[in-house]
Amino acid sequence: MLTPHDPSHAFLDAIVIAVRQHTGLTGKQSISAVRRFVDSSDPIHGPGDDGAIVEIDGRQIVACGEAISPAFVAANPYGAGIAAILANINDVAAMGGVPRGVVNTVVGRREVTSEALRGMADAARMYDVPIIGGHLTEHDGEASISAFAVGHAERVLTMANIRPGQDLLFACSLDGVMRQDFPFFTTIERQRSTLARDVRLLAEVAASGAAVAAKDVSMAGPLGSLAMLLEFRRCGATVDIRKLPMPADTDPLRWLISFPTYAFWLAVEPEWTERCAAIFESKGLICARVGKTVDGGELVLVDDDRNRVLLDLTKESVTGLWG
Repeated sequence: MLTPHDPSHAFLDAIVIAVRQHTGLTGKQSISAVRRFVDSSDPIHGPGDDGAIVEIDGRQIVACGEAISPAFVAANPYGAGIAAILANINDVAAMGGVPRGVVNTVVGRREVTSEALRGMADAARMYDVPIIGGHLTEHDGEASISAFAVGHAERVLTMANIRPGQDLLFACSLDGVMRQDFPFFTTIERQRSTLARDVRLLAEVAASGAAVAAKDVSMAGPLGSLAMLLEFRRCGATVDIRKLPMPADTDPLRWLISFPTYAFWLAVEPEWTERCAAIFESKGLICARVGKTVDGGELVLVDDDRNRVLLDLTKESVTGLWG
């Protein structure tokens, strides 16, 4: 297993290969098809960042939705139900929002749909967010699960606010385990009693002005998710790979393509860095300054005196959504 202590550029080279070949990252290119149907010039109001903002009577309402991988639904419908809620609540949080409700669509055999709905119900209780409606179809074909969430944001965290010179913080919980079947790093068992509080910390840092942009770490993994945060502005970044929090006794290459229960990137003006980190650390979470946004569009990984370009966002894109 390669580690940051391996000689030469072997570790950085392995990271670049693993992340660039990860299907959770390469699969994001299909999002570009949305450009045929919606104006992609505004990430805040639509097609959205982690979610999209709808302004109603002076309030900023966050709306978002997620579909769960059919392979995961088939293998573990209960876990897929949890993931459907988790992904949406994290998306609302990454916009600086407080989640208010979830609706869902569940299709499949009764034994599958009932387990998926049980997972959704358990997750909704953990996050203290009601399931307020949805759609259920029982049939003998392939199962599918989607969920959609709404919330409200006092101040929006958005990739539109990214500028060179900001600090990049990584807030997370590492008190968990990596699943063997799918690259999900779950902290639910240890974080269960605090998830509702922890996910609302993003709204707190947004409202206080301590952060200006955020991105939850999802299927693209930690570094791929960071690239998605940067790509609208074609902003570059340097990331010190030794400062990036990683769970002990976990293959770092697997961690770097994983979907954690609780992990977020935050872009922060340097004078707010300590205050922002303190909000998470006061709740027993990790919040580390691991990089900085820079001019030029290159996402560069740094390991002591070694470095590698992971992506050049002036020449390539993760989603293809922003032209």
